[in-house]
Amino acid sequence: MELLARPLPPEVVDERLDALVRRHARAGNAGIQVLNLIGGQAENLLDRLPPELRARLGDGTEQALRLAMHAANNSRDLVNGQPAWLSRAVTTAMGAAGGFGGLPTAMAELPVTTTILLRAIQDVSVEHGFDPAERGVQFDCIQVFGAAGPLDHDDGSDIAFLGTRMTVTGVALNRLILRVAPRLGTVLGQKLAAQTVPILGAAAGAATNYAYTSYYQQMAHVHFGLRRLAIDAGMDHAALLTDFRRRAATPLSRA
Repeated sequence: MELLARPLPPEVVDERLDALVRRHARAGNAGIQVLNLIGGQAENLLDRLPPELRARLGDGTEQALRLAMHAANNSRDLVNGQPAWLSRAVTTAMGAAGGFGGLPTAMAELPVTTTILLRAIQDVSVEHGFDPAERGVQFDCIQVFGAAGPLDHDDGSDIAFLGTRMTVTGVALNRLILRVAPRLGTVLGQKLAAQTVPILGAAAGAATNYAYTSYYQQMAHVHFGLRRLAIDAGMDHAALLTDFRRRAATPLSRA
């Protein structure tokens, strides 16, 4: 007779929840450093982009997300999971190259960076025991992009992406992409604007890409860490998520 695994004791659940809250609190630190570097504020960055480009961000991001999902999934056949630091190193180098030539090179670099970011999120899902080939996990990976972004970390919307999983179908995945694309378009627009800061160029590009990769890796750990904890503890994911949000909202969680 096979023995059923015992659920985790409450104190272990508390420890793991607190660790995820601390990880969430650290997620935006690199973004703050970027804003200090470029001497700006996140809400003003988009004003630096040409109006016609701002108008195309949503549609362009939707297409980039669809291409990135296919490219990231196919890359797993060639290269298995890679260390988190390697993803950060690659995107940092790409950001420097993209920022060196201003807006044209930053635009050319953007879809490639989006693919690497998605691949980094997939790698985090594997760390927590999930299979990125499963449609439900692909749904979750795209959902991580629904977080606010590293340059907008103080309004609480960076955990609004966390939610209970619905029945995942191809239609649901397409709807999620349509829902996430406008927010991600704004986030990536901030990245583009930061990369085009006069004089700083390559340095700003490297810093923003490092911040974005670190941020989405951390948020992926929060997302999949909560899913794994719900499984290991035999708890309802929605109840666990409510507890996480409560803890994340307390001042002590940001220490």
